[in-house]
Amino acid sequence: MQSGGAEGSPEAGRTGWAGSKAPPAGLSSSAPDCPGGDPIKILMPSLSPTMEEGNVVKWLKKEGEVVSAGDALCEIETDKAVVTLDASDDGILAKIVVEEGSKNIRLGSLIGLIVEEGEDWKLVEIPKDLGPPPPVSKPSEPRPSPEPQISIPVKKEHIPGTLQFRLSPAARNILEKHSLDASQGTATGPRGIFTKEDALRLVQLKQTGKITESRPTPAPAATPTAPSPLQTTAGPSYPRPMIPPVSTPGQPSAVGTFTEIPASNIRRVIAKRLTESKSTVPHAYATADCDLGAVLKVRQDLVKDDIKVSVNDFIIKAAAVTLKQMPDVNVSWDGEGPKQLPFIDISVAVATDKGLLTPIIKDAAAKGIQEIADSVKALSKKARDGKLLPEEYQGGSFSISNLGMFGIDEFTAVINPPQACILAVGRFRPVLKFTEDEEGNAKLQQRQLITVTMSSDSRVVDDELATRFLKSFKANLENPIRLA
Repeated sequence: MQSGGAEGSPEAGRTGWAGSKAPPAGLSSSAPDCPGGDPIKILMPSLSPTMEEGNVVKWLKKEGEVVSAGDALCEIETDKAVVTLDASDDGILAKIVVEEGSKNIRLGSLIGLIVEEGEDWKLVEIPKDLGPPPPVSKPSEPRPSPEPQISIPVKKEHIPGTLQFRLSPAARNILEKHSLDASQGTATGPRGIFTKEDALRLVQLKQTGKITESRPTPAPAATPTAPSPLQTTAGPSYPRPMIPPVSTPGQPSAVGTFTEIPASNIRRVIAKRLTESKSTVPHAYATADCDLGAVLKVRQDLVKDDIKVSVNDFIIKAAAVTLKQMPDVNVSWDGEGPKQLPFIDISVAVATDKGLLTPIIKDAAAKGIQEIADSVKALSKKARDGKLLPEEYQGGSFSISNLGMFGIDEFTAVINPPQACILAVGRFRPVLKFTEDEEGNAKLQQRQLITVTMSSDSRVVDDELATRFLKSFKANLENPIRLA
């Protein structure tokens, strides 16, 4: 349901290895001799703990152009967002090794070279030991596999002029024993089946001499031949391929083909993390209905003061306050064991064209409703524009995914490891409920309810703890004064 959630990276921000003369371990620092010394290598940086490859979206400088420390060199697409790579040294961009638009460039690969000012940048050559990374091989088109030799069963030829019957097993044995043919009699069984009684009747007629043995002339043996391409058989109008071929450009709807959809780095990471989460984390679920009457009233009062906040902002605040009250739920599992987290950072799921991102509301328990609302708006916009910085989506201690704006009543969400919990929020809806007035009389009133479902990692948050958390969350949300 979400794609981030990994712990923070030391390479956070808008910097990578650009301008670093000391390459990472495993890469050689040697370079061919040039007039002023060795060129400075620009390497594909690690901008996310889960990043294994990067795409060069666009070069912002051209070869021969002067760059200063802090200048934006190019845009790198990580597994979470598009991040600007800045230069850390002054010089001249001498060589662009990896052209813009290149995809799946491994971390530490050489993507460019910088020389010091005053040097002849045109004389710079790509180091032999750090040449351009080999292009990602395109999937080879599957060769047509040799057609398997299929043995064609020889079918018995039907003799013209004879009737075909469905024989019961007992009738077949009787007819074979007495050398009789079912066409000499009449089938009286259900759906035209030639029954045992029909076969015995033929035996009686044979014994009285009214019919003779049936010895049809055997048909010549048919030689099995492979069907010609022009012959059509019953079933699909085209043969089922062993491997579906890839669609040919210009013919996307050709029969038996499919169209490949290119997957972005973000989509691949989401797929990988979802699979890991569902296959390695024991999910448990607990659901509760919350009355939003008091929240909606407070929200209306804030609107009068020109303060615009959403119901989701109250939900974020209520979750943060509840985590502060119950620190046992504010935990993570790092593979070795549970860890209680000293911070309360709420990851909020945001749908984008490239996939689901989870920007983080830092220290949410200490923020007011309006401050949370402003943070959510700003981070959501940056997420949709692909401009989130690594520190704005890495980490988090608890996730919230809200599909209420899409008309969903309730759903369950996938945990965002190493976090232990995620809260799935549905839409608020009117429900008629019986309540009691001050005199104890029952009356029917309309309530605005939402359904929340918490997915929890059973290794660190068991069912009893999850139930108590939802009970406290419900009490905090239904009494906004507790959120102050």
